[in-house]
Amino acid sequence: MALYPEISNPICYELEVDLPHKVYVEECGNPNGIPVIFIHGGPGSGCNPSHRQYFDPAIYRIVLFDQRGCGRSSPHGCLDKNTTHDLIADMEVIRNHLKISRWLLFAGSWGVTLALLYAQTYKERVLGMILRGSFLASKRDLDWFFKDGVNRIFPELWKNFNTRLTKLNDNESLLQSYHRCLFADDRELNAIAALSWLEWTDSIVTWSTPESDLEAVKDKMSKTEIDRIIRKVRLEAHYAINHYFLDEDHLLKNCHKIQGLPTILVHGRRDITCPVESSWRIHNAIAGSDLRILANAGHLASEPEMVEALVTATDDFVSILKS
Repeated sequence: MALYPEISNPICYELEVDLPHKVYVEECGNPNGIPVIFIHGGPGSGCNPSHRQYFDPAIYRIVLFDQRGCGRSSPHGCLDKNTTHDLIADMEVIRNHLKISRWLLFAGSWGVTLALLYAQTYKERVLGMILRGSFLASKRDLDWFFKDGVNRIFPELWKNFNTRLTKLNDNESLLQSYHRCLFADDRELNAIAALSWLEWTDSIVTWSTPESDLEAVKDKMSKTEIDRIIRKVRLEAHYAINHYFLDEDHLLKNCHKIQGLPTILVHGRRDITCPVESSWRIHNAIAGSDLRILANAGHLASEPEMVEALVTATDDFVSILKS
């Protein structure tokens, strides 16, 4: 099963949520259909046109948005008033603006963190959830990425990432060192830290080997491109250094609040960005949830097996909501 055909010319909004922030929102599909909101990953990422295509446009009223500081929202990379709870509040602003009483949450990776928190806060506003490649925003997840975990799969790339910054402080963790260098008053250091961070994270997400000469990569980019990457990575580091503004295991501890909510979990067995354990833990915390593990898929929503599973899930939800 493939994506639904491309949808062009969505209705676009720029909602003022909490100065200085304006959030980019778009909707398409059937204006009288089942409302669904696409919650992108990140933090620091954004939506793209293909994200509209996981839903039958004749059945769904499709809502996409770029989170604060991300994508087409402005100011890009702004960290002021930018916390997990602010993003949840923005979703309520969007829902009220569009006069939607209840909607389906479709989320991936970091978006799953937001979907779970939103549902636990506003269960009465949620029809159900489709959660892909779940990320629980826990210390366990951070350690897997930045301390001891995926480094055992990519030891040579980890060596680059772990030694790229020449002025590491022995009293800092690697995450703290990168955060300090990203925000230092030294644009060259900011750029090296941002590009090194992106090289490491993108390699894990895509299972690819990056170009090894970071300086050569940097020289090919314009100042505008590098500045945008610095802002994006700063936002990622801002959330990571603050433990995603959540108490440890907050999401799992509060799953009792969303019992009975129809939930489909889709996870690639080969996902090394967010190991399948996270979806397994959510599945065990939400009675009656449906866990679908894909033998050959990784983390990306665009992988063929993942596309088929996600489109199937949105089609399945039509029957679930009618039952």
